[in-house]
Amino acid sequence: MAEGVAPPLFRIIHGRTAESAAMLANVRRAMAITAALNRLTFDDTDEIRYLFSKLIGREVDESFLLIPPFYTAGGDEIRVGQNVFINQNCTFYDLGGLDIADEVMIGPNVSLITASHPLDPSQRHAATIGKPIRIEKNVWIAAGATVIGGVTIGENSVVAAGSVVTRNVPPNTLAGGNPARVIRSIGED
Repeated sequence: MAEGVAPPLFRIIHGRTAESAAMLANVRRAMAITAALNRLTFDDTDEIRYLFSKLIGREVDESFLLIPPFYTAGGDEIRVGQNVFINQNCTFYDLGGLDIADEVMIGPNVSLITASHPLDPSQRHAATIGKPIRIEKNVWIAAGATVIGGVTIGENSVVAAGSVVTRNVPPNTLAGGNPARVIRSIGED
């Protein structure tokens, strides 16, 4: 995403279209890359960076660190900054766009899910909806948290372990619970 350009609010892909066929082809591509990635060990950092760069379609910084296994349903809508750490067993569904800024730490078993479906049962199988997730600089998302599409997590914030984030998290705050809410500002005694 170009600097200063706002991401789209959402993306809808209707079933049985050329766009849905392309989405499925991208899922197959991502599954092949993540299968190779998930055979690697912690010590294979160069190969992990190489495969993750191939997955997202742009080179990651040398400071990027990921501990496999890792799962995604696309990968090409993931953007990561410098000094990003992703712990093991994370799932990133990036259809709506997933922007991860510099200095972000993501704990084990975290799910970042930008994709959903219509609530109306008659439409549920007919479309996939993608809403972006933006994780700003120096955020820590603790173990087992889930972040839902359409959310921004503000700079320097912490999402507590096991939380389900359905709304924006302001900068410099600790958020937790299901649904997550602001617990307190960071920096308070």
